[in-house]
Amino acid sequence: MHVVVYGAGGIGGYFGARLVGGGTHVSFVARGAHLEAIRSQGLRIESAAGDALVHPDATSDDPGTLAPADVVLLTVKLPDVAAAIEQLPSLVGPQTVVLPLQNGIEVADLLAAKLGAAPVALGVAFIGAKIAAPGVVRHVGELARLRFGALQTAQAPMLRRFLEACHRARIDAAMVDDIRRVAWEKFVFLVGLSGLTTLARQPIGVVRSDPALRALLAEAMDEVAALARASGTALPADFVARQLAFVDTLPAAQKASMLYDLEAGRPLELPWLSGAVVRLAAAHGLATPVNRIVAAALGPWTAGAPTPP
Repeated sequence: MHVVVYGAGGIGGYFGARLVGGGTHVSFVARGAHLEAIRSQGLRIESAAGDALVHPDATSDDPGTLAPADVVLLTVKLPDVAAAIEQLPSLVGPQTVVLPLQNGIEVADLLAAKLGAAPVALGVAFIGAKIAAPGVVRHVGELARLRFGALQTAQAPMLRRFLEACHRARIDAAMVDDIRRVAWEKFVFLVGLSGLTTLARQPIGVVRSDPALRALLAEAMDEVAALARASGTALPADFVARQLAFVDTLPAAQKASMLYDLEAGRPLELPWLSGAVVRLAAAHGLATPVNRIVAAALGPWTAGAPTPP
């Protein structure tokens, strides 16, 4: 099996390196100093689950130089998805499955518009990871889980082969029948976590222990859960309460990746998270006051640190 990891950042770097360690043929699409470091020194993983140093079979900033993949793991951040989509066709053969692992809820539809529906499956990653230095990915906390599923029946055999590769690499992975539901479940949680930690510029320990911020976190997730239900995904009535209980188990210092991006002056995924909630909810006639405030207040940082007029 040939897996191409398009985007060697926190998610792609971590899971791609684990797949290499499990004996899978993996190529990476990366760029800049991170690309050069991987080429010269290998890709290093720092993790409580075990450090690793792997040397990928191929790493390039040009997907056209790589052989077509059996599975493409699309792991770039949401602001980079549009550019990545334009470069994907060279990697897609007749049996290829493209498995996006982005945080948003709309990526599979964007991919299908470019590639057709046949190759586009859907995956969800549960992990805290980031590039700590060129060639180094740091896994934060203990959670590192993949869930994915077919959106077309013909994708299932390839995804089962990919699942076997994940298990050889000791990745906590599973195929699920209703992957869109899993994606919505994560979206509810992530929109709340990213929006409130970034808005407050504080880790989750501060947000969950402050009564006013905790209430806003719950309301932000309630808005997304209402959108999920209006979109055809039946979440249970106590879903947000269970997400808040999970929040209480997270390391107090944990931040959403969007807060790390804001602190570093990088573009934010805001238009595909709180911004998407506001936009999609409007089509259903749903009010989203908390997410509207998050989207408006963080809007000036969407393209990176704003420049004073």
